[in-house]
Amino acid sequence: MHPTEVLANLARHQLVDGYPLVVDLEASEGVWIHDAVTSERYLDAFTCFASWPLGYNHPGFADEGFTATLDRAAKHNLSNADVYSAEMAQFVDAFATHATPEGFHHHFWVAGGALAVENSMKTAFDWKARKLGRDDYLADCSDLSILHFKQAFHGRSGYTMSVTNTLPDKVGLFPKFKWPRVHNPACVFDLDGAVCNDVEAEEARACSEIEHVLRNDDGTHGHVAAILIEPMQGEGGDNHFRTEFLQALRTYANEFECLLLFDEVQTGFFGSGKPWLWQHHGVAPDVVSFGKKSQVCGMYAGSRVDEVEHNVFKTSSRINSTWGGNLVDMVRSRRFIEIIVQDRLMEQVRDLGEHVKTGMRRIACETGQFTSVRGLGSLLACTFENADRRNKVLQGLFERKAIALPCGETSLRFRLPMVMTTTEADELLDRFEAAVKAAAATAAV
Repeated sequence: MHPTEVLANLARHQLVDGYPLVVDLEASEGVWIHDAVTSERYLDAFTCFASWPLGYNHPGFADEGFTATLDRAAKHNLSNADVYSAEMAQFVDAFATHATPEGFHHHFWVAGGALAVENSMKTAFDWKARKLGRDDYLADCSDLSILHFKQAFHGRSGYTMSVTNTLPDKVGLFPKFKWPRVHNPACVFDLDGAVCNDVEAEEARACSEIEHVLRNDDGTHGHVAAILIEPMQGEGGDNHFRTEFLQALRTYANEFECLLLFDEVQTGFFGSGKPWLWQHHGVAPDVVSFGKKSQVCGMYAGSRVDEVEHNVFKTSSRINSTWGGNLVDMVRSRRFIEIIVQDRLMEQVRDLGEHVKTGMRRIACETGQFTSVRGLGSLLACTFENADRRNKVLQGLFERKAIALPCGETSLRFRLPMVMTTTEADELLDRFEAAVKAAAATAAV
């Protein structure tokens, strides 16, 4: 099919409201997306919504062993949960060795970030039900709940819609559970990177609401099976939390016998400069769900789930899916891990993030158009006065052949390729600065 026919052909059969370009998978390279229609190159600062960490056509993908394994896996679609292969075992070994933190020995694989989060919730429901003495599979457990936070985005599947509350169009008009939702005490940063809001008061408000739920475990909110949080809320606004608050959640989970679940679908898998963003805080959860950059979605869990003998990791088919992830994704993920480790990309992306943050703060100081520059590694953001100004900057970036993303009501986020060079980062900053100034000029007219 000729590239000029692609969008029209798709539009005959489905909603086509994405980016008005057609990716040339052969000509795209590194941080550059090549449009097959116009031959224009777009600077990738969104990485397919934080899911494509190493850019396009990485030279490490030319490895003959990898391409042979990828070809072999692509010719089959095994039900990995029950039919095992050397290709799967190699991936699991690489993930457990380099990605999984020490002390987390349970793993589960599935296709889709929402299903990763949903199965972590099911892990908690099963655990809590058995803690309450409910071992009969016919027992009514509709009183179990998940305590979660405002501005959270955990997915669009059945359970996860009940804990997602960013834009109404994501979950509106679908039935949901009325599980307890509490305040999210996000940090606001000045242009030196210091927290500048009264975050302790914000945390006190959140803790008061949490304690009200947990101390009234009498049917008002149901029995709380888990506290679920993104250690940095992505779509909700790139909202960061202090270590002290995450530690408070750890304490609540221990005291009130519920699991602490971290959703790292967007933030995990090396993009923050560590394998997992929670490791920057040193506050260990009980279960972590992951996806996007890892290619294979799923969760890993620690020993606390073993307080229940017949937990979901030991009882056959309590959690499962036909394919148990995808074998091609597993092969690709293993190669990602090898390249990230061999090329020391975690260290590189830490330096990259600091470089881009410094540039963003300079632009903020010189233009006065945005505030609260924040982030770790490839996960960066800033906040504008209103949504209209933010949207004009995003449009200006796209007109200047760079792609970034909105988040929250008024914030803009970058999701950078881990392979981005300083020169490419400076090119992004130049285009960003031009877009910011153009939007300001338009507003001044």
